Amino acid sequence: MRTPINAFKKALLKPEPRIGLWVGLANGYAAEMIAGTGFDWLLIDGEHAPNDVRSVLEQLQGVASAWSAQDEAERSQTVVRVPVGDATLIKQFLDIGAQTLLVPMVDTPEQAAQLVQAMRYPPDGIRGMGSALARASRWQAYPQYIHEANDQVCLLVQAETALAMKNIDAIAATPGIDGVFIGPADLSASMGYSGQPGHPDVQAAIEDGIARIQKAGKAAGILATTHDQTEKWLAAGARFVAVGIDTMLLTSAARQLAARYKRKGDAGSAKPTVSGY
Repeated sequence: MRTPINAFKKALLKPEPRIGLWVGLANGYAAEMIAGTGFDWLLIDGEHAPNDVRSVLEQLQGVASAWSAQDEAERSQTVVRVPVGDATLIKQFLDIGAQTLLVPMVDTPEQAAQLVQAMRYPPDGIRGMGSALARASRWQAYPQYIHEANDQVCLLVQAETALAMKNIDAIAATPGIDGVFIGPADLSASMGYSGQPGHPDVQAAIEDGIARIQKAGKAAGILATTHDQTEKWLAAGARFVAVGIDTMLLTSAARQLAARYKRKGDAGSAKPTVSGY
């Protein structure tokens, strides 16, 4: 059997935008459920969500389980955000079967080039040769995995500081970088506008960054949690856009449902009757 084609990497070469969802619940059951809802890609967050290698593995397995009930064109592709751009961690996440990684806080082309090396087997990189133990090779069921994997890994790096934006042309032009994802929250803090990603200066920097990433021939990505921001960045040319976060969707829906039925001032009063359980 041949190593599977990375459908997300292949899609980034097309002009059509890919719409994604941030996944922070850190649960395989939830990931399997979300994978059936129609998003092009899901970001499994290992930086700010309570994930480790084992919990990410569980979620990759959950998404793969959802695929069994879907046509190939309907399947959500997974992107895994590692907590830090460390070669050892990158090796572990690749070995459990992640083909696309998002690395936070990449400020220079030198950092980007080191990450490219970490993603690839020798002679093109420094990834450890442990495929016999790896889910990625299906425990050697893909006999040519070590020769085919380099072409199927996809590396996305995050530009989320003023320094990164200064260097974004060189970062995006680094061979082996498939896309650059702009982080508005951290960028706003780096620019002196903590908690103000909507500040005009921050918005202008993002728009300029997207244009420069495109000029380098790479895909630009971003997270936008409002309709207006989503439309703005799609119009600017962002090619992979996350339009929501699972934790926010859950808490928002729960609060709305509670507010619909819970009257102010009735706490501690007569309890409703529940039947049928």
